[in-house]
Amino acid sequence: MLLQPRTVIYHVNDLANAKEWYSNLTNVQPYFDETFYIGFEINGFELGLEPDMDNIDAGNHTVTFRSVAGINNAFEKAMLICAVIFAPICNVRGSIEMAMGSDPFGNNIGFICGT
Repeated sequence: MLLQPRTVIYHVNDLANAKEWYSNLTNVQPYFDETFYIGFEINGFELGLEPDMDNIDAGNHTVTFRSVAGINNAFEKAMLICAVIFAPICNVRGSIEMAMGSDPFGNNIGFICGT
């Protein structure tokens, strides 16, 4: 069901400074740069910066997204095995859909489907 890791999103409270910091760190400029999300493509992997701090606690700022073949199946299975869902399935752009939750151990996990 789970495919390769695809995206890591860092939740930040200062998007402009985070953009500058990660640009300097990676020597890469963002391919997507909006007030709600900044995305860097780094060797086929996405590093995202998101200013939304809702439901984010200190030490709980990162969500690693796993590509899935079908978001509905992945979401349903996660709920069946006791994932705590904090962002239900939503369309984020074009055909890309995502959902986020945490495992029973407090680790965040995201599911992403589409291109």
